[in-house]
Amino acid sequence: MPQEFAPLAERIVDALLESDPSVALYAGDHRFDDLLPDLSRDAVAADTAMLRDAADALAQIDDTGLDPQERVDHAVLSAWVDRRLFENTEIREHEWNPLEHNPGPLLYALIARPFAPVDQRLSSLAGRLAAVPDALATARAVLADCPRTHLETAVGQFAGVAALVRDEVPPMLAQAPQVGAAVRPAAEAAAAALDEFGGWLRERVSRAEDGDEGGRDERLGRRLFEARLWHTLDTDLSAAEVLRRAEKNLDRVTERIRAAAAELTGGPATDATVRAALDRLAAEHPDDDTIVDLARVTLDETTGFVRANDLVGLVDDPCVILEMPEFARGVAVAYCDPPGPMETVPVPTFYCISPTPADWSPERVASFYREYNSHMVRNLTVHEAMPGHFLQLAHARRFRGSTRVRQLGWSGPFVEGWAVYAEEMMADAGFGGLPVRLQQLKMQLRMSINAILDQLVHCEGMTEAEGMALMVERGFQEEGEAAGKWRRALLTSTQLSTYFVGYTEVAGIAAARPAGTAPRAWHDAMLAHGSPPPRHLRTLLGV
Repeated sequence: MPQEFAPLAERIVDALLESDPSVALYAGDHRFDDLLPDLSRDAVAADTAMLRDAADALAQIDDTGLDPQERVDHAVLSAWVDRRLFENTEIREHEWNPLEHNPGPLLYALIARPFAPVDQRLSSLAGRLAAVPDALATARAVLADCPRTHLETAVGQFAGVAALVRDEVPPMLAQAPQVGAAVRPAAEAAAAALDEFGGWLRERVSRAEDGDEGGRDERLGRRLFEARLWHTLDTDLSAAEVLRRAEKNLDRVTERIRAAAAELTGGPATDATVRAALDRLAAEHPDDDTIVDLARVTLDETTGFVRANDLVGLVDDPCVILEMPEFARGVAVAYCDPPGPMETVPVPTFYCISPTPADWSPERVASFYREYNSHMVRNLTVHEAMPGHFLQLAHARRFRGSTRVRQLGWSGPFVEGWAVYAEEMMADAGFGGLPVRLQQLKMQLRMSINAILDQLVHCEGMTEAEGMALMVERGFQEEGEAAGKWRRALLTSTQLSTYFVGYTEVAGIAAARPAGTAPRAWHDAMLAHGSPPPRHLRTLLGV
């Protein structure tokens, strides 16, 4: 007798949540809050076997008899399982990327987000802290041939995790001293193990610097990149077509930013005028002491603008703006950290933004704040918070289907695509005037270059000099921003393509708004189905 989809999907969702505490964390399921992921060879082999069983069971479902919502859930869950299988068996990143073993996010979630009383979170934290030494021993056992860029980034992140344990656990214990006997020894052992692992990482960085241990190339190569891109984007576009469209969009947006710069300055529509316009805007900027406060101000501004212009339905969920914790730095300048879709407590979303590191030179700090000037921070807040990630993910948490499939995870192209579309929507509606429009067009250039850089780095052997020239000359980026993005391109693969591909697909859905439907009603409809891949959203909306 054929299996029914919904019960099967629920069993697979439970298996996926149980197999990886990180998946459970981001979903908002607290049943595994005392655990860390097990990345030992035996555990990964067991996880792979579970995924193969799940893939076989899903393949036996005849989706033609399902209603549209469940048909989408079947496709989304099948793609999720297939991608996890591909990562386990082909990419195997836990065997060469030390960042995969960073326990920081799992510890920080228990420290920072008040989803339960302090003593309850500390009890779970004790379990995770007690697991840190064994988890890091596993990391040393399975890691080999690590790329130098990943090692260098990991050194800073793991030092940040040790500081997190030493600095943040004692204030929590002051609120619940009755659990100190269980937590304190685990915290001390975890901090010591993190220090030891940091030394292990630094030793490998030194070997790489001396030429004794080169490590594998950070670049995936075309075969693995194209396969991973297919899994990441969940679209019919080939890698070659993504590159062609990104290069075409780069040319299109270049003409638009030249015209906007000419309007601002009164000069000719040239690259020199663009640089003059951006120089003028860069003069208005925050600093390390004011950037977080500026982000808070801009959140109020963007929220008021969305409400006044009736662009999309608002929510009453809290959004808290924080300085990015040290363990998370080194990849992006800002991120949105929402509660998971399965979370039952009204805890806040965190919009985290990173000041400059303490060891940066004054020149590099100045370059950073030229890039992230006051107008760019306004655009950044649109992307990360309102009406970008924070608002979209808050809408997504309200979706409930016959299964928890769309509560398990989200489509990167949809989430990033909506955020970039939100930037354009706000600029088109007049938010921030011409200065923000210029920054938004600069971000459109960056989005296109991200996709180009992503592919040329991992498939064509693009050199750092070539990448820097592309970003600085074609993208008008500051040297510091371009250097950071070069590192990010090496640290990640395919994620930088989600912005461009997602934007084009989400903007296409927005443009398909039926006649007579108000923009807010259509935007709310786009956000009412969780965070599915854009191609499935088209199916659900009937466009």
